[in-house]
Amino acid sequence: MRNRKILKLGGAAIVFASLLAACGSSSSANSTKKSSSQSANSGVVTYAEQPGATPNYIFWLTPGTDFSVANNDQFQYLMWRPMYVFGVGNKAEINYSLSIGNKPVFSNGNKTVTISLKNWKFSDGQPITARNIVFWMNLLKANKTDWGAYVPGEFPDNVVSTTAVNAHTVRFQLNASYSPTWFTYNELSQVIPIPMAWDRTSLSAPAPTASTPNLPDTTASGARAVYKFLNAQATDLATYASSPIWSVVDGPWKLKSFTTEGKAVFVPNKLYSGPVKPTIKEFVELPFTSDSGEFNVLAAGNNQITYGYLPSSDIQQRTRIESTGYGVSPWTVFGFNYIPMNYNSPTYGPVYHQLYFRQALEHLIDQPAWIHTFLAGYGVPSYSPVPIAPANPFVDSYTKKNPYPYSTNAAKNLLTSHGWKLVNGVMTCESPGTTATECGSGVSGGTNLSGLQLQYASGVTSLQQEMEAFASAAKSIGVDINLTSAPFNTVISGAGSCTPSQPSCKWQMVNWGGGWTYGPDFLPTGGAFYLPGAGANPEGYSNSKATALINQTHTSSNTAATLAAYQDFMANNLPVLYQPFPASQVSAISTSLHGVTQNPYGILFPEEWRLK
Repeated sequence: MRNRKILKLGGAAIVFASLLAACGSSSSANSTKKSSSQSANSGVVTYAEQPGATPNYIFWLTPGTDFSVANNDQFQYLMWRPMYVFGVGNKAEINYSLSIGNKPVFSNGNKTVTISLKNWKFSDGQPITARNIVFWMNLLKANKTDWGAYVPGEFPDNVVSTTAVNAHTVRFQLNASYSPTWFTYNELSQVIPIPMAWDRTSLSAPAPTASTPNLPDTTASGARAVYKFLNAQATDLATYASSPIWSVVDGPWKLKSFTTEGKAVFVPNKLYSGPVKPTIKEFVELPFTSDSGEFNVLAAGNNQITYGYLPSSDIQQRTRIESTGYGVSPWTVFGFNYIPMNYNSPTYGPVYHQLYFRQALEHLIDQPAWIHTFLAGYGVPSYSPVPIAPANPFVDSYTKKNPYPYSTNAAKNLLTSHGWKLVNGVMTCESPGTTATECGSGVSGGTNLSGLQLQYASGVTSLQQEMEAFASAAKSIGVDINLTSAPFNTVISGAGSCTPSQPSCKWQMVNWGGGWTYGPDFLPTGGAFYLPGAGANPEGYSNSKATALINQTHTSSNTAATLAAYQDFMANNLPVLYQPFPASQVSAISTSLHGVTQNPYGILFPEEWRLK
């Protein structure tokens, strides 16, 4: 899963004038049909990034602070393909026809997995072989704590060995018997064949091939040195387009240019081996600082944006946008939305640990009203980590209903029945202790709820409205939530795992607005973000029953039963605060652009698109 993940509502910015220079000058809506034809002839497709969520990390071994849809699915994915691609049209399932690997074969009581690879090549002409898989696994094993999807005890810990049986066959030996569905969807999904040209520790070193002996990745210390070098290259955004490292790709696209503000220009990789080749000449991702900035460019016409979106505050402009040559439709992805709380906060961590307190806060989130009022109907409720929509076989009947419907009275009663009392308008712990009517373990007498901090992603009007409504409801029962906003990337990077004594542990609650889109764990189990030490568990949630239920989803052959038990517990236990999951976006797609299917995992496939 992605703490993208990890949706990622948001991007960074470029100056409006430079956007116009890149896309052409503005004109009235009446010229849209003419401009659509010009766009088709030019072969250039422009895609609007969401505010605050610009790509800022290019290497697939992405740390948790940069593990987002903007980086993984809408940037890296264009240039390098994982061994397995997910999403068949708008269906949430594996796509073997677009994958480098054929269907895995499980044997030895599901402890051995053998995969044959298709005859694909990198853009430097080198074939993709089992050695490229071994290279990835060596890097991942030696640097696993730097991988945003890492969960202790899971991938790659559960792989005893990775062997290149021959050039086109790779074999994984596992440490136990696992469910083939879970291991394919959530573990093999994390395998990325990476170029052997990267197996070096400096730019001055010659680019190796699969036949080069004694490469550094074959030792743990060497693999750490290779990662250190590649990570340094990945943090140097200004060199992305000129780098001899990132120019070697196996996906359908190569990076032509890139700005540190997040504007990315792609051109086709002429040696792409996949079955669907690009036909457009350039694919351009455009950053924006705000929803309103994107909408102003979209509404100006001239096809300055080929594939954009309507902000929730401008949904009423749908007819106007459609009249200028766009089709409008929501993009609902397979995920859920939530607000993490820092269980290790030195100030309010003990309070967040109390289930009754989390229940009280959940009762202050009016999901139906927020969807209707702030999201203009383009959203679905989140009641557990298993999505209600898109339609899927994983959600059960219990988690389609809200265990904690909106009620300020219920919220207030939960606090007062657990030792809290209004003192000068602020809830204060009057009865410290651990009995059923006291404040709970670690909560000192006199603790008051006047200093809760919540930072949310800036630039999205609906998110601001939601958080203001949440803080207002909390204020009405004596809980003061102090709101601040910051760019998306700042919000997710500032909410890291920590211990109470660390300066970085000052954060309390954060809301990047887009929750989690499933991937690279595509089966909706909770290992990536609810197991202790998981890369996407910066809040430090730990619950022995939750851990047991999650582990059962990994090994049981009865996927439906184990997923039902897991999601029902998580709906009640509230490891996070659930909130409405907005449509990834309400897309506005030029009528000159054809072949667009909105992937259920948020992945972009512009090689499938055609301009006419």
